[in-house]
Amino acid sequence: MESSSTTLPDIKEERLLMASVAKVWPKVSTAEGMGSWFMPSNMEAVEGREFTLEAGPFGQSPCQVIEVKPQQKLAFRWGKDWTLTFELAEQAEGTHFTLIHSGWDADKLTEFGQAHAVIRERMAQGWAGLVEKLAEVMK
Repeated sequence: MESSSTTLPDIKEERLLMASVAKVWPKVSTAEGMGSWFMPSNMEAVEGREFTLEAGPFGQSPCQVIEVKPQQKLAFRWGKDWTLTFELAEQAEGTHFTLIHSGWDADKLTEFGQAHAVIRERMAQGWAGLVEKLAEVMK
């Protein structure tokens, strides 16, 4: 059975964070907060706002905020192909945090000339560690 689509599955990481949404939101919606567990940036949670992620050895990645629902959801375009979404849901024990990294295509290369399929595997492992780091920051 041939598939015409070469789309690869989204990377999805979920975690219960032991903090309220009010405490988690600034960690995913401000440059300072994101820098504490993800990457340095000059991000502002304003729809349409362009910003730059400082991606270490990969240099600067252009991004644009595409959706902001305060204390619930932040989504931004990352580079030419990806979308990164952070979703928060208040729970009795804390905040249910969901990270979704979408835009993977087996036929595409990143800006750095690397195959999405290869980078996706690396990023999937990296996100697991970063979400763990966010959980540590929230303690």
